[in-house]
Amino acid sequence: MKHKYSIEHIKRALGTKGYKFFENGDYNVNIVGVRNSLTKNKVTNAFDDLITLCYKKDGNWEYHEFDCTTDPGTHYMDSPILENTGCAILKPGQYPKSHKIRKHQGRYEALGQQNNVTVYRDNNRDDIYNLNSENTDTGLFGINIHRATKFAGKKSSQVDKWSAGCQVIASNDDWTKFMKIMRKARATWDNNFTYTLLDSDDIPETWL
Repeated sequence: MKHKYSIEHIKRALGTKGYKFFENGDYNVNIVGVRNSLTKNKVTNAFDDLITLCYKKDGNWEYHEFDCTTDPGTHYMDSPILENTGCAILKPGQYPKSHKIRKHQGRYEALGQQNNVTVYRDNNRDDIYNLNSENTDTGLFGINIHRATKFAGKKSSQVDKWSAGCQVIASNDDWTKFMKIMRKARATWDNNFTYTLLDSDDIPETWL
């Protein structure tokens, strides 16, 4: 399967931002979301972003990409859970030890938010993500990393209610692979995972 990016691209982008890239030991995972800058902040309701994984296995580098959304779907953009505050859109950045393996909504194991992240708040319901640095919120908002469809072999095509700000992997098979790696990382290190979110503009076309 052809990937859009490589370990070198992700490492270089993190280095440019001054973010940490984990290289020491096996299963010291770098979980990096890449938000699609080409959509120009339009609410596409599509799984048009990526979650990437870079880590070593038996001393050799492994790299994976999973189609995902890093943005809320149309449902929660139009009807925010916090009606007066607005929908949460995760702000790009590196969030140390932000997540741990635990049950998502009490139903299945996922990566649940355990430490503060920063989100933009959008409450004008105009089908555009308003990424205004003056309207941010930092705290615990349940910005989890989880799956969409529960059916093996299936892949969700529309975000809809799958995300109110969570980072959501579209394919159930991709999710199974993702969590297998997370559990191995937990067993090798501990139950603390750093999540980094980039914009695709952070990886210029000239690098590709």
